[in-house]
Amino acid sequence: MIATIGHRISTALQVSTAPLRAPYRAAAGWLRRWAPKSLYPRTILIIVLPMVLLQSVLAFMFMERHWETVTRRLSTAMAREISALITVIETYPQDADFEKITAIASDKLGLSISLLPPASLPAPRPKPFFDLLDRTLSGEIGRYVGKPFWIDTIGRSQFVEIRVKLDNHNMRIIARRSQTYASNSHIFLVWMIITSLVLITVALLFLRNQIRPIIRLADAAESFGKGHPIGNFQPRGAREVRRAAYAFIEMRRRIERQIEQRTTMLAGVSHDLRTILTRFRLQLALLGTGPEIDELRRDVDEMNTMLQAYLAFARGDGDEQPDSVDIALLIEDLEADAETAGRRASSSFDGDPMVTVKPNAFRRCLTNLTGNAVRYAKSMRITGKHSGGWLTVTIDDDGEGIPASDRETVFRPFFRLDAARNQDEGGTGLGLSIARDIARGHGGDITLSDSPMGGLRVMVRIPD
Repeated sequence: MIATIGHRISTALQVSTAPLRAPYRAAAGWLRRWAPKSLYPRTILIIVLPMVLLQSVLAFMFMERHWETVTRRLSTAMAREISALITVIETYPQDADFEKITAIASDKLGLSISLLPPASLPAPRPKPFFDLLDRTLSGEIGRYVGKPFWIDTIGRSQFVEIRVKLDNHNMRIIARRSQTYASNSHIFLVWMIITSLVLITVALLFLRNQIRPIIRLADAAESFGKGHPIGNFQPRGAREVRRAAYAFIEMRRRIERQIEQRTTMLAGVSHDLRTILTRFRLQLALLGTGPEIDELRRDVDEMNTMLQAYLAFARGDGDEQPDSVDIALLIEDLEADAETAGRRASSSFDGDPMVTVKPNAFRRCLTNLTGNAVRYAKSMRITGKHSGGWLTVTIDDDGEGIPASDRETVFRPFFRLDAARNQDEGGTGLGLSIARDIARGHGGDITLSDSPMGGLRVMVRIPD
């Protein structure tokens, strides 16, 4: 009963949230496409976006609350002063030139006024794009003065001109722009922008110092994975980054210690087994000749070949150091070896031929792959390409190929594909395993697919 109710609730929740999934997935897909992929720009966005949003909200609130409110109050004060001057002129007798009221306006109110002969007001000027002052001042004059007026807020940069139509005159008022709106508001914006730039610059500098140890750790791990020397790598940065760096160093030491122990053990085993094989050869030499003796000699030779293959597989790349190698020349050598073995071969290379690899190991990798093509095909083509930070070597043949279901299985050590490979040709089933280990030791891999020539395509791809 409880399970049924829970199932119904879960179904109802899924149905109710179904309309929200499509917009969420669309937004998530958009973010995945357009968001930066590396850590440094993402962290910059995490710091900069909230700061920009905060500053935008503050600026909006300042404009909405402070600037507009102060501008409205100043415009109201200006409109009241103009209304008071008009009331005085219309109510009390004045001298012929209005010198008394002009002096009062100049000394007490900071306004320059003049009474002009009656005439029509000038035509309205175009409104400014940012017309907060024009709208506010016009509204307040219309509210308190109540007479036809003309206003110019853009003709002069530092002043505002206002004309009011009276009964017998046109009153002209010129006021400083700072008397009608909050003229120092830009100081707030300038300081906000300057402080934001300073804070962002400081944050970027500190952030760069925090990201750099992570980048060095990633470069060291990548170099170690490719078998390249990592140089004098020292843990730096925050505590968590240092902890990861120390863990990487300890992991590298354990791996190197394990490889060294395995190499030492294999060297001892190799010495002991070769000693026994040498004794076999000496004893067979003392026994003379005969069919049974010849078979024993072949068995000893096969055991020696198998021993060499096992040791090469277990030893891997060893301590070989990377070096710059001419891959185009190496491919030409492989083509010549195939032709010497009686096969039709061709080769080509595109791009810069100089690539940093472990020379002997990479040659062994390609030799094992071309050796399979020479053994099981009549024609082969080797192509190389170096571009986009990757080296790609492709080997096509016209042999029997390998079924798609077995193309991963053939990389297992000691695996031999009876259906497609002839057991009488010899081999230990380690060639592809050794080749893939070498490719992966360089940070790449080997893939198998169908060849346009009708056989097998082997593609080796490693970063340069």
